[in-house]
Parts: sequence; C-alpha cells; structure tokens
Amino acid sequence: MTLTKPTFPAPGHDHSQCTQAAISHAERVCDDRGQKFTPIRRRVLQSLLTSHRPLGAYEIIEELASSMTRPAPITVYRALDFLMENGLVHRIESRNAFLACAHNHDSSSVVAFLICDVCGSVGEIPSAALARGFTEAARGTGFAPKMSVVEITGTCAHCKQAA
Repeated sequence: MTLTKPTFPAPGHDHSQCTQAAISHAERVCDDRGQKFTPIRRRVLQSLLTSHRPLGAYEIIEELASSMTRPAPITVYRALDFLMENGLVHRIESRNAFLACAHNHDSSSVVAFLICDVCGSVGEIPSAALARGFTEAARGTGFAPKMSVVEITGTCAHCKQAA
C-alpha cells in the first residue's frame, strides 16, 4: 500500500503550503457535504495545523486567544466535534488531544496513529485490515464493538535518523 501523503513530514518542510492544502481540503469536504466551514471551525483547524503534534482543547484555546477574543471552551469543543464528524480532525485518546487530518476519509474510517515518543509528532496510516481483525476477534467472544482506536508509540524515522 502506498500513501499519497507522507506519514511524518520532513523537519523543515514548507508548513504554510501544508496548512493551505489542508484548509483547501476542508473547504472541499464541507462544500461537498453541504456543511458550513464557519470562521471558528476554520480557526480551530488552523490552530491544529500549526504543528504535527496533537493539541488539547485548552491548548487550542490559548493558541486562538493570541489572535482573537478568547473563545469559550464549549465553542471550541463544538468546532472540534464538527471537524471530527467530517473526518478533518482525529482525537488521540491516549493524549486526550486532537490532530488535524487532510486525508480523504470520514469519522467512521479506521486509522492507526503512529505517535513518536521523541518529538511528539503523530502520523496516521490506514488500518482497515487491522480493524477487521480486531472486530472479528471481539465478535468471536460475543462482544459487539462500536469503536476501535489504534495508537502505536515508538520513534519516527526522522528522530531515529537524527539519533
């Protein structure tokens, strides 16, 4: 399987180009689905795009407060819910944080997160086959799974090479 986007962008990549591509993707997704990409939703997504690390809701609020009136937590959580429902943001369960996503999938798609213990970056890879295996194993015991999150920690190729 070949990924169209790098799992972990190279250090020093053109972040403005990366951010603009992700915002354009979000605009297309919302337009195709008849959803409104409101200014606060855009700002929350842009805040998450400032790095390739997951951010907590209060980190997002702090980021936004540097350039606008501090938004209420409920406003940010509602924007995050919208972005997650449309596959534009993922929640990293182990970090209780959120990560922007520019891949073509929705909230029901299963992905595996690769979390670098050294730099904190998070990459994502498709994991439908892995999820099917987990689901089949769970159903084999009589369990009815509704959601699976795969998080794999380790060292990204960039940090491994730097060491």
